[in-house]
Formats: sequence, C-alpha cells, structure tokens
Amino acid sequence: MKPSKVIRIAWKGLAKNKLRSLLTMLGVIIGVAAVIIMIAISAGAEATIEEQITSLGSNLVFVQTSFSRGGFGPGGGGLSSSQGLTYEDAYAIVDQVAGVKGMVVEQNSAESVKAGNVTVDDVAVLGTTVDFPSVRDMDIAEGRYITQIDVDRGQEVAVLGASLAEELFGDQPAVGQVVSIGNVKHTVVGVFAEKGQVGDTQYDSRIYIPITVVFEKFTDNFMARVMGDRVRMIYVELEEDAPLDDVILQIEFLLAKRHQVSLEEPDFTITTQQDIIQTQEATTAAFRSLLAWVAAVSLVVGGIGIMNIMLVSVTERTREIGIRQAVGASPADIRWQFLTEALLLSLVGGLLGVLSGVGGSLIFNQFGSMRTVVVPTSIALAFSSAAAVGIFFGFYPANKAAQLDPIEALRHE
Repeated sequence: MKPSKVIRIAWKGLAKNKLRSLLTMLGVIIGVAAVIIMIAISAGAEATIEEQITSLGSNLVFVQTSFSRGGFGPGGGGLSSSQGLTYEDAYAIVDQVAGVKGMVVEQNSAESVKAGNVTVDDVAVLGTTVDFPSVRDMDIAEGRYITQIDVDRGQEVAVLGASLAEELFGDQPAVGQVVSIGNVKHTVVGVFAEKGQVGDTQYDSRIYIPITVVFEKFTDNFMARVMGDRVRMIYVELEEDAPLDDVILQIEFLLAKRHQVSLEEPDFTITTQQDIIQTQEATTAAFRSLLAWVAAVSLVVGGIGIMNIMLVSVTERTREIGIRQAVGASPADIRWQFLTEALLLSLVGGLLGVLSGVGGSLIFNQFGSMRTVVVPTSIALAFSSAAAVGIFFGFYPANKAAQLDPIEALRHE
C-alpha cells in the first residue's frame, strides 16, 4: 500500500477510540514535557551562575586565602605559618605585577543606618577600595566615589546604593548629607546609579565606605582584631591585552615570596572567572544528564503504555485483520498499519509534549522562583526520542498482528 493510505487507515483506527488514544499518549506527553522542562531548568541555573560570575566584573582573577598549611582547614590545628592574605598584598600586586589594571578588596559588616528621623536596620556595609566601580562595572549617579586619600586616612565618608539613598532621603539630594552607620557619622559623598540584584547580592541597598574604616570601626570579633587587616579575597582586574597565564605566574611568585611559602604548598589559591564557569558548567551538565535520564523514564513508561494498548487493539481487531488478509493485504501491510498507529501515537504525543514543555518552561520562568532557558536541542532530542519509543514499543504488537493466521483470525469473535 501507499504510505498515504497506510497513514489514513492508521489514523482512522486511532480516531475510533479518541479517549483511549489520548490516555495512551499521556505518558509520552509527560515524558517529552519533562525532558524539555528539566533541561530548561538546568540551563537556566547555568546561565544564572555565569551571569553572576561575569557581573563581578570583566577580566578578573580571584586571589583567595587558603588554610591548607595546617591552618583552619581539615586537619589544621591552628594558624598556618603565613596566616593568609593581607591588605598590603593587594597593593603589592598592583604595584609589582605587570598587566594588572586595578584591584578590589572587600570587608563586610551589617549595621543600622540613620539619616534624620529615618532608620534602616541591618544594612549591608561594604568596606572597599578605590577601583571598586571600574572592577564591578558600577556608575556614580551623583557626587563621587571613595578616593585613595579617603582609604589611606580612614576618612568617614560613604557612597550609597540607589535604593538606600531613596529610602533615607527620598527625593532630596543625598550628597553632602550625614548618615550614622552604627554609632559612627559619615558624610555622603556619592550615590551609585541603579544596578539591581545580581544573584543573592542587592547592590542598590548597600552602603560603601573605605575598607580602612571597616577595619578600624566595624570589626567586632576578637580574632578579626588580632588578625588586623587580613582579607579573605583580592579581586584583581587585568588589562585587556594582558597574558593571563603570565600575570597569574607573577602573582604566585610575588605572594609566595611575601608569605615565605613554596609554590608547591601555597597559602593562597588563584582562580579565574573561566575556571569558575567551567566548574559550574561541569556540575550543571552532570545535573542536567541526571534530570534527562529521570525524564526519560517517563518516555519508557509511555512506550510501555503504547505497547499495551496496541496489543489490546490487535486482539480487538483480529477479525478485521483476517478480513484484510482475505482480500489481499500482505503481512507487511498489516505490520506497517499497526506500526504506523504506534508511531502516530508517539509523534502526536511528542508534539503535544513539546508544546507543554516549552509552555511550561516559559510559565515557570515567568512565575516560578527559578530561571529557565529553553534549549532547542532538548526539543529535538525529546521529539526524536518519542518517535523512537513509538517504533520500538510498537514493533512487537505490529509484528504479532502480521503473523496472525488468516483463517483463525476470521473465526475470531
């Protein structure tokens, strides 16, 4: 028979039991939709992580304290021989390493901020350095940012995030006003332009002050006071054409010399944005594969459902098969008819699953708590998998129908 005729006969066979056909396709619909949605969630998480890392700034290297030398890490019993990074290390990197454009060191605190009669509790106070706006790609909307003189002298000046400035002063100019951070008065010298939230960090609700002021005024715990200007991480911004590997090697030699440690057992670690992105991609890729395999189980269940219904259909239409054989239909014609029915069930189910998966991903992205990114290859993968399921699980019932004895089939009631 012509393929068009086979498809027409198969479609009529499915249309006789519309509800049963729809319920049979349900497993395939759920499986395809699950594959698309789960991969979309994983891709969304990966894109969010990459944006968070790149939002820290461009062309960055992260120098971080490591307590592997008998320090606070696993198996450590006390401070390492070097005790980690210092505030002075950051300036040494800028002054002595070729290819470095700037650096940022941060120290966090949380205090109540008061301006006039307005008090905002638990405001994130970020002590930082002069290169912060360029490294973190932030613009000043009013006034100026912290200068090197402010940092060196520990001047009690502050730059406000956009939403914090509005909360404290409304429509009034904030520059020149005095705010109390805890019990310490600071003069507002600038306001950042709105940046919004990136990951878990809300940049607009923070207040930015010289890092030396945080060391002096807002370091509460005893160990931090003893350690003085120890820092956890230094953000190093490289020049555009700087050779990354050479700059990292220079930083390693410099810090090893300053800390009197060997490069085989350093008390610091150096990573790049690409290193972090690749690590996160490897994690999310494994997670995505796991989700895809879990969703594939639904497709297998849907395929079993197709096989079950097709076997029932063969039994119910045994007499019809005998009549078709009697009027000249070959076993191949019978096989193709039932295989086409199974394939139509899986393809239509796959199409509905694609629509449900894409629609569900968009709805989840709009109203859910996690970002989703629809991956075009996941649509092709899910749809082709649905077709493969239809062929695989439909072949046995179709072959069984083709092997029926015509005389026995005609006698069947």
